[in-house]
Amino acid sequence: MNLLSVNLLSKSFGTKILFNKISFGINYGDKTAIVAKNGSGKTTLFKILKGIEIADEGQVVFRKDISIAFLDQDFVLDENKTIYQAIYEADNKYIKCIKNYEAALNSIEENNTSNVSLSLDEALHQMNDLNAWEYEKNIKEILSRLELNDLTIKISLLSGGQKKRLALALVLINKPDLIIMDEPTNHLDVEMIEWLEFYLQDSKLSLLLVTHDRYFLDEVCTSIIELENSEIVEYKGDFEYYLQKKAEREQIKSAEIDKAKNLYRRELEWVRKMPKARTTKSKSRVDAFYDIEQKAKQKKAENKIELSVKMERLGSKIVELHKVSKAFGNKKILTSFSHVFKNGEKVAIIGKNGVGKSTLLKLILSEISPDNGKISIGDTVIFGNYSQEGLKLNNDKRVIEVVKEIAEAIPMANGSTLTASALLTKFNFPPSDQYSFVKKLSGGEKRRLYLLTVLIKNPNFLILDEPTNDLDIVTLQTLEEFLLEFKGCVLIVSHDRYFVDKLVDHVFAFEGEGEVKDFPGNYSEYRIWKQSQKKSDLPESTNNANLTGNKKTETVKEVSKKLSYKLQKELEDIEKELPLLENKKNELENKLLILEQDYVSIEKISKEIEELKNLIDIKGIRWLEINE
Repeated sequence: MNLLSVNLLSKSFGTKILFNKISFGINYGDKTAIVAKNGSGKTTLFKILKGIEIADEGQVVFRKDISIAFLDQDFVLDENKTIYQAIYEADNKYIKCIKNYEAALNSIEENNTSNVSLSLDEALHQMNDLNAWEYEKNIKEILSRLELNDLTIKISLLSGGQKKRLALALVLINKPDLIIMDEPTNHLDVEMIEWLEFYLQDSKLSLLLVTHDRYFLDEVCTSIIELENSEIVEYKGDFEYYLQKKAEREQIKSAEIDKAKNLYRRELEWVRKMPKARTTKSKSRVDAFYDIEQKAKQKKAENKIELSVKMERLGSKIVELHKVSKAFGNKKILTSFSHVFKNGEKVAIIGKNGVGKSTLLKLILSEISPDNGKISIGDTVIFGNYSQEGLKLNNDKRVIEVVKEIAEAIPMANGSTLTASALLTKFNFPPSDQYSFVKKLSGGEKRRLYLLTVLIKNPNFLILDEPTNDLDIVTLQTLEEFLLEFKGCVLIVSHDRYFVDKLVDHVFAFEGEGEVKDFPGNYSEYRIWKQSQKKSDLPESTNNANLTGNKKTETVKEVSKKLSYKLQKELEDIEKELPLLENKKNELENKLLILEQDYVSIEKISKEIEELKNLIDIKGIRWLEINE
């Protein structure tokens, strides 16, 4: 059943074409993500779907008699209402049914049935028909998971993050036929994101969303639409499938462009000869030449941010925290926390919203002081601080002026220098956009510009507070590459699990009540360890029951039944691969014992064994993760 059809839609602003004659549809049960660079027109497309922006041409057709809910970046809530009023004054059949039931119930208790539109029997019948009992239970679960527990609070008193979570709750609670969401994971902590992933996997839900959370894309979405160069390409699969097929497309496109360039050179020589007697055939050849020229001048692939700025050398002393404690009233943030940063260390700070992650950053930056303990900063440390509060760019300045205020030319790691214009070009601001005013940039483009201003100040200790919010996937990938090559220290607060897993050496996990676990590994490894700790805290009889003989096998089978086909297949493959990898490792270790002075072979086999050990560890961790 088709819920939404977009037919030959076009939109431009001046000379900038956002999309040109694009078409796609959303059917019942589809979970589709739109992926595009910042400034490509995603927000404008959502506004057209919502009816607050008009397309230049084309049609948007929603199926009649379906309910649609939008979660956008500029949501509006009635600030005078409480959370309870916002939820229970919603205009949907479930709320009406619950209100009728409560009114009938109250009238019987008060012995007054004269002003009641429905009898209790009729109200009960409606409750059962709609399964409104489950709906009310669903409301409580959603509010609990999104930590909106006090329903008496006025919306005007909520933080920005709480308001975003309430807007999300209202969308989910109203159970629309089609949900259209823009960055639903912003302002959610990791536990909330993982719950939302599970919730949205319901086959009855139909989704169209924009998100740059790659784990979220992989877990939730069944198709991906990429908006690129004013056109769209649809991929019927998850994020992993999208990456694979996009790589194949770019490889084919690159080969076609190379072929066109060779043909273009030959045809160019012919056209320049300008033969006097042109026949119809030669004219058609000239026309074909212009087609070839257009194809040959296409860019081979997406521009990537290649940025390796010169970094001041770090001394032996970097940042040292010695038994640092901090509290706000009765709320403990840190209790006797110690850590000595080493050169090149990359650490992620994780934990629920409000536990004090940003407080630790402010302590290190000396923006606030600890209650107890000491923080020592080395003389050579130059901080580069990307903060949510720091995103204050002058809207009346041009993009290039923002960079030139810092430096006209920037020294690079290889000894060369880059002009402000060249640097902006590398950061996906082409010359045509550099003289645009900041106020005309999209939210993601502003974040990218702000991030650039932080990175070009030659820091050697980067502090990044939610750097991934509103950045497109291309920028995220290239930022990851930059940070992987960055020789200094990096301290990150982020709810982007993919980003954290790819970058960090270990994790500061804020567990509440001032307790911070310094865990050696990335987020996924910490999560597996945390789950194993919970299991070890179970009564001994429970553990023994799960680990004895056939019962262990039964438990694994039971878990497998609940897995998706994709995960079950992956689990089976790992279980086949692990014994083979172990056997190969053992064979190489035995072979190593009989080698005496063949140092070349010894070194080669030792490397193979090390690689096998790493692969076995990775497969083992993945096996545990799937079973968890």
